[in-house]
Amino acid sequence: MQLPRSLARFNRRVTNPIQRRWAGTIPWHAIVEHTGRTSGRTYRTPVLAFHGDDGFVFLSGYGLDSDWIRNLVAADGGFADHEGKRYRLTNVTIVEAPMGRALLPFPMRVVAALGRAGNVVTVTARRVRPGD
Repeated sequence: MQLPRSLARFNRRVTNPIQRRWAGTIPWHAIVEHTGRTSGRTYRTPVLAFHGDDGFVFLSGYGLDSDWIRNLVAADGGFADHEGKRYRLTNVTIVEAPMGRALLPFPMRVVAALGRAGNVVTVTARRVRPGD
């Protein structure tokens, strides 16, 4: 089950500005920095993030048509702040449920299964150090 787009619009205006204060520093959260496909503007979107094989797995709660996903795919990457570290993201891949659900940590896999969700975005991540 995908969350309603009306909730996504509310979060974009109300919740995201608050979450951007801490989402890049705590486990299971990240701030994805992406460039708008048409505007060229830089956006910073808080997301649920989990360590994957060579990078991260991001849960798509609002569907695969979310702007941050479409922007990452169009640019084949962006940046992420996760647990106080900055990463360069490349090799963006969309994995639809139920296969995507299998890439999530067990507790989140259960929640996603109960909600009939589990579309994920996988990326390769390389740590960026200041001055790189």
